Amino acid sequence: MATTPNKTAAATDGAQEQFVYLPLIAGWLVPGAGHFLLRKWIRGSLLAVSIIAMFVLGLAMHGKLYSGAQDILDMLGMVGDLGNGLLFFVSRILGLGAIHVQVTTADYGTKFMVVAGLLNVIAAVDAHNLRTGRKS
Repeated sequence: MATTPNKTAAATDGAQEQFVYLPLIAGWLVPGAGHFLLRKWIRGSLLAVSIIAMFVLGLAMHGKLYSGAQDILDMLGMVGDLGNGLLFFVSRILGLGAIHVQVTTADYGTKFMVVAGLLNVIAAVDAHNLRTGRKS
């Protein structure tokens, strides 16, 4: 009888350890979702609004979404764009993100989308750190 509560506590700890990466993955796929899973509503809302707004403003400025990596700068830009998660994949499916830059604001739009992706990655890692207890 004395070992039953210990097994139950160990099973509960084991179940919680299995889902440690859920906020990380959810936060990468959908901006702010990792914080929403952890019931950090204000932080998640601020991150979601800022990341989505930066991405949409980048698209509105006719920014380029990197789809291939021909050189090192394109590769780094693509890594930044992939950080946007589903925003990147949905935009690519819908054909958004000009391939050829045609207006002067497009360069700024491209940088907005890359920075939004990098901010989303930082936010997802922050959600993971909150989940693991490294941060409160």
